[in-house]
Amino acid sequence: MVMSRNTTIPVKVGVVLDMDTWLGKMGLSCISMALSDFYASHGHYKTRLVLEIRDSNRDVVGAAAAALDLLQNEEVQAIIGPASSMQANFVIGLGDKAHVPIISFSATSPSLSSLRSRYFVRATLNDSAQVPAIRAIVQAFGWRQVVLIYSDNEYGNGVIPYLTDALQEIDTRISYRSVIHPLATDDQILEELYKLMTMPIRVFIVHMFTPLGPRLFTRAYEIGMMEEGFVWILTDGLTDILSALDDSVIDSMQGVLGVKPHVPRSKELESFKIRWKRKIQQEYPTNESFELNIFGLWAYDAASGLAMAVEKLGATNFSFQKSNTSRNSTDLDTVGVSQIGPNLLQSLLSTRFKGLSGHFQIFNRQLRSSAFQVVNVIGKGERGVGFWTPENGTVRKLHSTSKTNLGTIVWPGESPSVPKGWVLPTNEKKMRIGVPVTKGSGKFVKVTRDPSTNATEVTGFSIAVFDAVMAALPYAVPYEYIPFQTPDGEPAGDYNDLIYQVYLKKYDAVVGDTTILANRSLYVDFTLPYTESGVSMIVPIIDKRRKNAWVFLKPLTWDLWVTSSCFFVFIGFVIWVLEHRVNKDFRGPRSHQVGTIFWFSFSTLVFAQKERIVNNLARFVVIIWLFVVLILTQSYTASLTSMLTVQQLNPTITDINELIKKGERVGCQHASFVHEFLIESMKFDESNLVIYESTEVLDELFSKGRIAAAFDEIPYIKLFLAKYCSKYTAVGPTYKFDGFGFVFPKGSPLVADVSRQVLNVTEGAKMLQFEKAWFGQTPSCPELTSSVSSDSIGLNSFWGLFLIAGIASFVALITCITTFLYENRDALINLNSPSSIWRKIKAMVTRFDDKDLRSHTFRKSDQLQDKRHQSHGCSYTNFPPSPSSLLLPTHNNFSFFREQGTPSSGHADPVGPNRPMSPHILFGYELANINHEQTRPLAFGWREVVLIYEDNEYGNGVILSLTIAMQEVDTHVTYRSFIHPLATNDQIVKELYKLMMMSTRVSIMHMLKPLGSQLLPKQMRLE
Repeated sequence: MVMSRNTTIPVKVGVVLDMDTWLGKMGLSCISMALSDFYASHGHYKTRLVLEIRDSNRDVVGAAAAALDLLQNEEVQAIIGPASSMQANFVIGLGDKAHVPIISFSATSPSLSSLRSRYFVRATLNDSAQVPAIRAIVQAFGWRQVVLIYSDNEYGNGVIPYLTDALQEIDTRISYRSVIHPLATDDQILEELYKLMTMPIRVFIVHMFTPLGPRLFTRAYEIGMMEEGFVWILTDGLTDILSALDDSVIDSMQGVLGVKPHVPRSKELESFKIRWKRKIQQEYPTNESFELNIFGLWAYDAASGLAMAVEKLGATNFSFQKSNTSRNSTDLDTVGVSQIGPNLLQSLLSTRFKGLSGHFQIFNRQLRSSAFQVVNVIGKGERGVGFWTPENGTVRKLHSTSKTNLGTIVWPGESPSVPKGWVLPTNEKKMRIGVPVTKGSGKFVKVTRDPSTNATEVTGFSIAVFDAVMAALPYAVPYEYIPFQTPDGEPAGDYNDLIYQVYLKKYDAVVGDTTILANRSLYVDFTLPYTESGVSMIVPIIDKRRKNAWVFLKPLTWDLWVTSSCFFVFIGFVIWVLEHRVNKDFRGPRSHQVGTIFWFSFSTLVFAQKERIVNNLARFVVIIWLFVVLILTQSYTASLTSMLTVQQLNPTITDINELIKKGERVGCQHASFVHEFLIESMKFDESNLVIYESTEVLDELFSKGRIAAAFDEIPYIKLFLAKYCSKYTAVGPTYKFDGFGFVFPKGSPLVADVSRQVLNVTEGAKMLQFEKAWFGQTPSCPELTSSVSSDSIGLNSFWGLFLIAGIASFVALITCITTFLYENRDALINLNSPSSIWRKIKAMVTRFDDKDLRSHTFRKSDQLQDKRHQSHGCSYTNFPPSPSSLLLPTHNNFSFFREQGTPSSGHADPVGPNRPMSPHILFGYELANINHEQTRPLAFGWREVVLIYEDNEYGNGVILSLTIAMQEVDTHVTYRSFIHPLATNDQIVKELYKLMMMSTRVSIMHMLKPLGSQLLPKQMRLE
C-alpha cells in the first residue's frame, strides 16, 4: 500500500458548489464517496484525483471568482460544478480560455447548449429532454389549452421555447404564461394565483425549483386551487425532490402529476443509499430531512467518469502553460492553458459505463436521455403511474411496447375522473352569445322584441340546433343570446363584423347562419358544420315543350334517321334475296316484290309483318334485326316522352360566363359573403349586383325582370325553391364551402366538445324534427344538380347494333350467293366462252328468278305444272339444262365484290357551361384599429418561420421573446439556426444548404453586421 501511494500521480480537480445549500452538501458528499469507491476498487490505477473545493456562495460572481482562483492558483485540470445554470454561464467562458473541462451535474437549462462551448460537459439531462414526455401527457388527456408557471430566471426561461414548440405540434395552445420571481413574496404569489383563478384554463405546467415551488403549492392549496377540476403537472425540477419536501407541502400537492428521469434499480444503488445516509447523518446530525435525489447520483457518476477519463490518459504532463502578461494585464489574462485539456476532454466524452443513475454516456456534450417516469402525488409521497421512452412513447410498463394508458391517477380533490381542463371563468356568470339580426324570413335566426316588456326572444333553426348541442354536453354551460344590433333595432354590421366581435372578446361565441370561411378562421375557431353549404345560381324556368308538328323527328338525330332508313331497306332486300326462290310470299310481279321488300322491312317497326320466313339464314337475320328495332323503338319512345314532359322545365340561363359577357344584372343576399365572392372570384362587375333581403324581394326582382339570375347559398336556395318551386330552379356548378358552423374564440376548449355533439345531433332524429319545424314539408322539386334538358339520341349510341346487324346480313347474303353459284357451276361452264360477262350475269339472274322446286315449300303439282319453264335454283335439280336453250361462253373467274364501311364515332367529354369549377376563393378583410405588434405576422399569413441568429449573448437574448411572439399569432418556429460569429465560410455555406433543404421559406435574422455581411452574399449566390 505504501508502494502504491508512492507511485500514484495526483491530478487536481476543482469543485465549485453552493456549500450552504442542500444541493451543494449532497453533491460534495456524493463526489467524495465516488472517488473513494472508485479507487478502492481500482487500487492499481496510477492517477488520483485531488479535490480543490470552493464555495460559490449562491452568487454568479462568486462562482466565477472561485473558478478563476482554481485556474490561476491551483491549476486544476477540470472543474466539477457550478450548481446553477446562471453560474455555469460565466464559468464556461473561463474553461474555454484555459482549455479545462467544466463538468456540471445540475445545470440543466437548455440555453447553455447555445453557447457551443467546447469544454462544457453537462453530466446531467437537458431540461428540454423532458418536454416530449410532458407533451405526451397533455396529448393523452386531450387538453387543448394550458398555462405555464415558471420562475423568472435562467432555469425557468430556458425550457419555455421548447415547451411552446412541442405543445404547438399537438395543437395545444399556451393561453397564459405566469412568470414568478424566485424572491417573490407570498402576497405576490397569491396575487398571481388569484389572477389564474379568474381564467377558464385549469391545466398548469409548473417549472421551478425550491424554495419557490413548495411555496407556490402551499398558497394554491390555501385558496382552493387544489380542488376537483384542476390539473398540475411538474417538471423534473420539483418531481426529483418530492421525497425531500415537508409533509405539509406534500399534503398541499395531492393529485399532482410529475415527470422525472427514470433511475433503474440495482444492488449498487441500494447499497450506496444506505452508506450515503449513514455518512450524511454523521456530518449533519441535527438535520434529518436530507434525502438523496437524482442530482446526487449524477454527481457520483460525473466524478467516477472523470476519474476513468484521467486514468485513460496515464502518466502525462498535467501542467499549465503560462501566458505572457504585461504590466497592464488583468487577472483573466494571467490564466494559463492546460496542456492536457483537449486530450482529457476527448477521453471524458468517450467514457461509457453503468453508473448509479443508469447508463453513463455523453452525447453532444450532455448526458444521453433514456426514459422518464410519470408519478402521481398520493398520500405521503409519490406513486409511479407509467413511463415515457423515446422509442415507445407513453407506456404502462417500461419494457412494454403496447400503447396502453397510464395507471390509475388520483386527481386533485381526490377525483378519479379526468378533468376536462377548463371551466367557465369565475368572473362571468353566463357566456355572451352573439346572434345576427337580419330582415329576411328568420328561418335560421329570428330576433323579436316584446314592446311592452322590452324583452328579446331569439328563435330559429340555428338556435334550436345550438340549444340541443349545448344540452347534450356532459357539463352545464350557462349562456345568453345577445343580438348584434344598434339601439334602434337595426343590424350593427354584416356577418364579418359580427364574427370579428368574438376576436375582440366582446362575445364569447356567435350562433347563426355563419358560413365557415378561410379568412374568418384566421381570427376565430369554427365548430364542425351543422348544414351543408355551397353557392349556386337561381334562374327562372320556362315552358319549352315541342309544340310544332315535327316534334316526332326530334328524338333522333338526322344521321341516325338516315342510317336507320338505309338499314330498313337493306334488311328488306337481304330477306327478299334469301326468301325469293323458296317462299311464294316473296314472288310475283316485280312491283309486288319491290313493295314486299319495303313492306316487310318497315312493318318490323310495329312487329306487324305477316309474311312467313322459311329460310334459316333469313330467320337468323330477322331475329337480330328485330332486336335492333326493339332497342331503337324503345329509346325513341323514351326520348320523345322526355321531350314532351321534362323539357318543359328549361332554365333561361345555364352559362355563368354568358351572364358576365353580356353584363347581365344578378342578385345576391344582403350582408352575405357571396357579394365579395362574385366580385373577387367570379369577376362580376359590382355595378351589376343587386342586393335583396328576403325571398319575397328576390321573387319580385325576377318578376319585374330586374335581374337575370341570383347567387346564394344552398340552405337559402332550398328555402326559396320550397316557396317558388314552379317558377325557378338552381343550375350551374355548385361552388363548395364548409357550411354553417358555430363561432368560438381562437383556441377555445369548447370547440372540440361542441363539434362532437354537433355530429351527434345532426346524425340523429332531432335534425329532421328541426327541419320540419322551421322549413316545413319540402315540395317535390327537381334536384339542384340534375339536368333539366333532354338531348336527341345520336348514331354514337347505336352504331354497335347496326354493325352487328350489318355483319349478320352480309354473312347470310354471301353464304346464299356462294351456295347458288356453286350449285349452278355446270351452267356457267357450259356457256360459250366468247359470251360476255354481262350475258353470264343475266343468265344467272334468270336462273335465280326461278323457283327452287326442290324446296319443301312447293308442292309436286307445282313442279309438274312448271316443268317446261323450270330453272335451276340454289340447289341441284332433276332436269339437266338444255344446251340449245342457254348458250353462253363460260368464264372461270366469276366473282362478286363488296365495299363495306364502318361508322365511326368520337368519344370526347364535352366541355360545357356546367363544367365543375374549383375557383380559388380569396376574401379580403381589413382589420382596423389594431396596432399591436403581435398582429403584424398576420399581414402576410405566414404560419412557419426559421430563426437565424448569432451564436452569442447578443443573438440568444431575443430568442425567448421572438418565440413567445410567434406563438401568440399561431406561427410555428420550425428550426433555429445558430451560427458562431467566427464561423468559417464553409460552415456558413453548410448551414445555408441545410436551410435550403427545408420547406419553410420565411426566415428571421438577428445578427450583427460582421456576420450578416458574410451570410447574405452567400445566400444570394446559392439562390
